[in-house]
Amino acid sequence: MTSIFPEPILNLPEAEIPLDGAKAFLFQGERYQIIFMEFEKDVEVTEHSHESQWEIVLDGKVDYFERKIKYTYKRGDRFYIPAGTKHSAKVYKGYAAMAFFNQKERYKKKK
Repeated sequence: MTSIFPEPILNLPEAEIPLDGAKAFLFQGERYQIIFMEFEKDVEVTEHSHESQWEIVLDGKVDYFERKIKYTYKRGDRFYIPAGTKHSAKVYKGYAAMAFFNQKERYKKKK
């Protein structure tokens, strides 16, 4: 799969993402993280919660579920998940996004 991200993003540390088929590059701030994600296959993300997240869809499609309501986001869409909100998702092959997490250690660098 050819990445949509330019070399400076691909040179960031890879993040440990516990989802088969997902690859992410991590920018670590003092109190937050930004990850650049790509998915090589469809992935089901089980219900979870964390600190707030803002995400912009760069390519592909994701179905986001909150309180049994389904929201579908495609290229150019953006969405915000408040801290502590339980949510799940179905991420489709070819999805790429940039996500800001208001959490210093949401993801760790891949070893």
